[in-house]
Amino acid sequence: MRNAARVARLIDTMHMGIESSIGAWESDGLIVDPGPAVTIPHVLEQLGPDFEPRAILLTHIHLDHAGGTGTLLARFPGTPVYVHEAGARHVIDPSRLWDSATRIYGEERMLAMWGETLAVPEEVVTTLSGGERVEGMDVLHAPGHAEHHVVYLDDEGSAYCGDVAGVRTPPGELTVMPTPPPEIDVEAWLRSLAALAERKPERVRMTHCGEVAPALEQLETAAASLRLTAGWAAEGDRAAFAAKLDELIDSQPAIAAQRMRNAMPTDHVWLGLERYWRKRREAEAEAAAEAPGAG
Repeated sequence: MRNAARVARLIDTMHMGIESSIGAWESDGLIVDPGPAVTIPHVLEQLGPDFEPRAILLTHIHLDHAGGTGTLLARFPGTPVYVHEAGARHVIDPSRLWDSATRIYGEERMLAMWGETLAVPEEVVTTLSGGERVEGMDVLHAPGHAEHHVVYLDDEGSAYCGDVAGVRTPPGELTVMPTPPPEIDVEAWLRSLAALAERKPERVRMTHCGEVAPALEQLETAAASLRLTAGWAAEGDRAAFAAKLDELIDSQPAIAAQRMRNAMPTDHVWLGLERYWRKRREAEAEAAAEAPGAG
C-alpha cells in the first residue's frame, strides 16, 4: 500500500499571459521544472516570500521547462540542481541551447518568449543517467522527446513526467505529443512510455498542464497520440499534416486549444517528426548501401 500522495502545488507560470499552459511543480521544497526565465518573477510571487527551494529537479533542459533555473540560482545561490548528464552542459553554459532555439523562434521573439537564460554554476549541478534516487525520488531515464529527458517518481505514486506523457491543457482532455526538433525518436519515446507504465504510477504530474489520473490510461493515450501524429508525418505532406493537427486541436474547447498552441507550437510538431522520418530514411538507405551484395 502506498502512502497518500504528498502535497504538491502546480504553479501556473502564466507564460505569455496565458493560464494553464506551462506549469512548475513544487513539493516539499523541491521544484520540478521551474519554467522559462521570463516567468520566474510570477512563479516566485506564487511560491511566497518565505519560500526557499531545497533543490531544483529538471526533467530536461528545454527553455519552457528549465530556462529559469539560472534566474532562480541567482536568487537562491547554492541550491542543488539535478539534470541528466547529456543536458548538464547546456544549463552550465546555455549559449548553444539559446542559439539552437533562436533558429526556430527567431531573434526578435526569443527574449519576449523566454527571457534571458542565465548560466547555472557547475558546482551545484548533479548529473543523472537514470536509476538514481535523489531527494526522495527515483529517476527514470525516458528519452524520445529528448535524449536527456528523465522522469522523477515519488514513493506515493506520482510521476513528474515533463513532456513524456504529452500536452493536455484544461479544460480539454485531448493529448497531443510535443515533437520539436532536433532529438525526436518515436521508438525510444514509446519504449519510455512503456517503461514508465511498468512502474505503475497512480498519477502523472505534467508540465503542460496539471495532474492526470489514472496514470496508466494517460500513458496509453500518449502512446496512441504519438503513433497518430507520427503516422501523419510519415506521409510527407506538410500542409495535410497541419490541417489534420489543427482540426484535432480545434476539436476541444477554444481556451484549451489556445493553451495547447502556446505550450506546443504546431509547426514544431511537424518539424520534429519530419526530421525524424528524414533521418530514419537516410539511415536505412545508408545501411542498404553498405549491406553485402549492395551495388
